[in-house]
Amino acid sequence: MEELCERMLEAWIEVNGMLKDSRITQGLTYNEAIVMRLVYGQYRADGVGRVAAGQIARETNMLKSLVNRTVNALCDRGYLLRERGERDGRNVFVRPVESRLEDFLAVHRRSLALVEQIIGVVGREDAQSFVRMAEKLSQAGLRL
Repeated sequence: MEELCERMLEAWIEVNGMLKDSRITQGLTYNEAIVMRLVYGQYRADGVGRVAAGQIARETNMLKSLVNRTVNALCDRGYLLRERGERDGRNVFVRPVESRLEDFLAVHRRSLALVEQIIGVVGREDAQSFVRMAEKLSQAGLRL
């Protein structure tokens, strides 16, 4: 088991290095790209993209303070608008600035192109297996 753990860790480090070196989030920090992907996913689903800050923290596993800093940076750069809850002003929501979505989508397309290359190397079956494994790991909520 120890050897398998070592191999998995090494593989994880190599893949993370490959992703980092490819600079797929060019123009955005990694955290900004993650938040924008979540907001954009909601935008694709409902045409508005309004997401609660707490939901961002839960779905990205980011600390609330990091979500706040990241959202502030995206608001300052004109990617997101911050809104207070109508019934409870303590609730914070963000939504995308539609005129800046194309800037994000340019970054998003780079990410999708890299994923397409990876699928070309590993094949559809292994890619689907990877998605199933990643979803299981995400649902398990593993932490140290």
